[in-house]
Amino acid sequence: MATIISIETSADVCSVALSSDGFILLHFEEWESHNHAARLSGFLSECMEHLRRHDMGLDAVAVSMGPGSYTGLRIGLSEAKGLAYSLGIPLIGVDTLKLLVTHVMFAGAELPDDTLYCPMVDARRMEVFTGVYDIALNEVATPGPMILDETSLADILDRNHVAIFGTGSDKAVPVIRHPNALYISGVVPLATDMVALAEKAWHAQDFLDLAYSTPNYLKAFQGTQPKARI
Repeated sequence: MATIISIETSADVCSVALSSDGFILLHFEEWESHNHAARLSGFLSECMEHLRRHDMGLDAVAVSMGPGSYTGLRIGLSEAKGLAYSLGIPLIGVDTLKLLVTHVMFAGAELPDDTLYCPMVDARRMEVFTGVYDIALNEVATPGPMILDETSLADILDRNHVAIFGTGSDKAVPVIRHPNALYISGVVPLATDMVALAEKAWHAQDFLDLAYSTPNYLKAFQGTQPKARI
């Protein structure tokens, strides 16, 4: 049995969940973007006060490691490291793409049996950071940056239905028009979707190095070389 605080700050929503043995005890969400630094400390204080009132200990801190925004991930990891260090407890890293997949799996949407899962995190212009996973969270396509066009995911879509969702999926709608593309709107990363993954990591003793762990920032990439000015 593990009691874990999960922190998600990779996108516009700042959220925290307190769970024990996989059951959510408390959760907080702030949907106003660019307000992570102001709200996160308060959410964590509420969780710690709950633990004190119920004479409970904290076993680990989990944090979303990206891909995501530079500022949000930096704030989340900094708070998570500080809390884990001060209490002498492990730090767990959760992949943001996998937590998005977990959200869709647990949402109970009726999908074809052969459906694969393609979370997309918004980057810039027509760029996203994405990967493709099966129902066991095994990688079908290696996560990485992608410039969206009409050929994106074509090989996989020819063989399987693919659920496409996440903060970057709206960009794909007008360009990926394959009949096997199944779009799911409104899916954003939340701390409540980290709980199962954090619990799994706890049991596997899969912990981060407090000193050297860094988030998976969304780094700019170029699909073509810029033309020289004449």
